[in-house]
Amino acid sequence: MLLLSPPCRGVYPQSIASNPVDFSARGSYALGFQIPYPILKKDCSMRFVCFNQKPKQRATFKKRHVSTQNVDLPPVLPKNKKKPYPIPFKQIQEAAKKDKKLAQLGIEKHLDPPKNGLLVPNLVPVAHEVIDNWKLLIKGLAQLLHVVPVFACSECAAVHVANAGHNIRDCSGQTSSQRRGSHLWVKGTINDVLIPVESYHMYDPFGRRIKHESRFDYERIPAVVELCVQAGVEIPEYPSRRRTQPVRMMGKRVIDRGGYVKEPDKATLSSPLADLDTLGACERYPPPSPEEVPKIAQETMDAYEKVRWGVTKLMREYTVKACGYCSEVHVGPWGHSVKLCGEFKHQWRDGKHGWQDALVEELFPPNYVWHVRDLNGTPLTGNLKRFYGKAPALVEVCMHSGARVPKCYKAMMRLDIIVPDSQEADMVA
Repeated sequence: MLLLSPPCRGVYPQSIASNPVDFSARGSYALGFQIPYPILKKDCSMRFVCFNQKPKQRATFKKRHVSTQNVDLPPVLPKNKKKPYPIPFKQIQEAAKKDKKLAQLGIEKHLDPPKNGLLVPNLVPVAHEVIDNWKLLIKGLAQLLHVVPVFACSECAAVHVANAGHNIRDCSGQTSSQRRGSHLWVKGTINDVLIPVESYHMYDPFGRRIKHESRFDYERIPAVVELCVQAGVEIPEYPSRRRTQPVRMMGKRVIDRGGYVKEPDKATLSSPLADLDTLGACERYPPPSPEEVPKIAQETMDAYEKVRWGVTKLMREYTVKACGYCSEVHVGPWGHSVKLCGEFKHQWRDGKHGWQDALVEELFPPNYVWHVRDLNGTPLTGNLKRFYGKAPALVEVCMHSGARVPKCYKAMMRLDIIVPDSQEADMVA
């Protein structure tokens, strides 16, 4: 006899005789069904017996978005190592092997715009929007710096937005050991809040590379402006070559670039546009009235988010290179040959940069600072550092001017944490 439990689910094949099994009511809901299990014979047939089989219902779960309470900042990379590759190195090797194999077979490399030198029509309005918000960002920040005090350390890159510098001993300057890590605070400028990242402007990015000897023949402009110029923005001071025929490549070698075109004479060009550079911006724009400060702060915050969104979208298509050792950035299909890298093991590379794909934070750095809830409050101390949050310097300036803080920065600023006193902090686990 074979004893099966009623709640069992599934189909069980058994070899039974041709005689039907008697399922009586007295045994249907008993502890089990009693099924005769005779000796197997050659003439017996196979049947499938199903007991208490119910259709399985797929459990439906609603994905609930859980907001993060606190977010830590990205770790500070050590300067004695090269930056990690944004793309895994194995993928880079596989792509290089594929291009090399096609070049050996004499097959051209397939290039889509803008990799072949042609513009992407869908990204031209994005580039114009970025350049317009870039001008608005510089103008608004220059006006807000007349209202919100900003301090910068003269020995390191630390910046603090408050009426006085903080007392956190984290200075990394050359003479910081003599001061036990204390900062030397001076009045900050617009370049301390909006870090200037410059790049060489090239009339033809697919033309001749910039050599070390000819580096003074090319003008240095903000990297955001250079990215917008190559994406389709027409600026008379910074002309760019617009191709009608695509660039052809075989492996790493350019077989057809449409010839070398002479750059326009720089003597005929007017002075660069002042609205695109942060140099002297605070002197160009007067301080605003107290009624206009919240409006300007909100417009500046919105412009900052739009510039970051546009730069992220443009960098998905247009190639931007960054040095893996220093902060040098170049907008173009390949980096330049200027030997000005002075970071880790630059002697081994003869001062040349170690080019790799750039990140958005390298082209448009956020520059995080400590978040202060009250500009006139007590200075921040080192023993309460774990209770403080951080935010980009521009977001901190706009927040203290009356702008709304975007949701993506609230968890990083730790607005829901109550900062204890110095004596209470020792009792916190």
